[in-house]
Amino acid sequence: MDILGFIKGELLEIIEFNDDSRDTLSWRFPDDDKEIKNGAQLIVRESQAAQFVYLGQYGDCFGPGKYSLVTDNIPVLSTLKGWKYGFESPFKADIYYVTTRLFTGNKWGTANPVMMRDKDFGVVRLRSFGTFDFRIVNPPVFLKEVAGTDHHFRLDEFADTMRSRIVSVFSEALASCGVPALDVAMRYTELGEALLPLINPQVAAKYGIEITSFLVENVSVPPEVEAALDKRSSMSAIGNLNDYVKFQLAESMTKGGGDSAAAMPAQMAMGFGLAQEMLKSTQAASQSPPPLAGAAAGMPELLSPAEAAQALGVTEADVIASLDAGELKGKKIGSAWRITKTALDTFLAE
Repeated sequence: MDILGFIKGELLEIIEFNDDSRDTLSWRFPDDDKEIKNGAQLIVRESQAAQFVYLGQYGDCFGPGKYSLVTDNIPVLSTLKGWKYGFESPFKADIYYVTTRLFTGNKWGTANPVMMRDKDFGVVRLRSFGTFDFRIVNPPVFLKEVAGTDHHFRLDEFADTMRSRIVSVFSEALASCGVPALDVAMRYTELGEALLPLINPQVAAKYGIEITSFLVENVSVPPEVEAALDKRSSMSAIGNLNDYVKFQLAESMTKGGGDSAAAMPAQMAMGFGLAQEMLKSTQAASQSPPPLAGAAAGMPELLSPAEAAQALGVTEADVIASLDAGELKGKKIGSAWRITKTALDTFLAE
């Protein structure tokens, strides 16, 4: 090989990355310790960005297209290398290809519960998981903070690196958004959309990525909170206690009263309900005014001789004597007398 051929073999003339994988996030062009020729061709395909790095400093970044590497095309690198009047000789620099397409269906989840203040339960611990879609929007920040100097940074490495970071940002956003724990489970879609404006500024500034979709698939609470929710749901389902007691009693009677073990809960419930009704009646009686002499307001339309005697302030025997004499009009049903309120008022008016 002649000297010109040797020199040509030691220079990079075409720089490109043909990516046929679906999991590459960044890839460092293998220069094999070769230098880049003045005027070399840089090819950047769609969904790619090419980032130059010189001595650890980030230089020019190229989007999709074909470029000739001359001084006018690499102004940042020219400044870093101190080319005041342009360059003619070959130079060395690291070139990282970054994939900028959308990466979908990435899983996230909280390894530990998220502590948040809830208006219903006070301080509560929530676990959650879901998926998110993202793309790289700032290659220098992404390379510096996430990929580092890895010559081939893949999606599985990103998942391990970023899962805890994404969850940390999510935890902060969830704690600050103020969504009640009871509403979280009913508003997964709304929650994801509401969290995006809180998450994206942080991940873009810290990691150079943009999350285009953040889906919350499940949010769970501790067992003790679940038990409290179940009790609250049960009480809401029971509704009116008296109706529930009647229903339980009817159920026990349908199943058979002979089974004491089966009937016991219903009997206890019935006794509790009756006790409550008696207590209400006692309270109502103690709060109501004493009955007035005569045909008092609120008296039932049909009275027994004892009730009529109480209203008249006489004995029950006096009332029965008046009924037998026809002085007080009444209706005898079998051996029992019944007196209407109208008949009692007429008797008093005579």
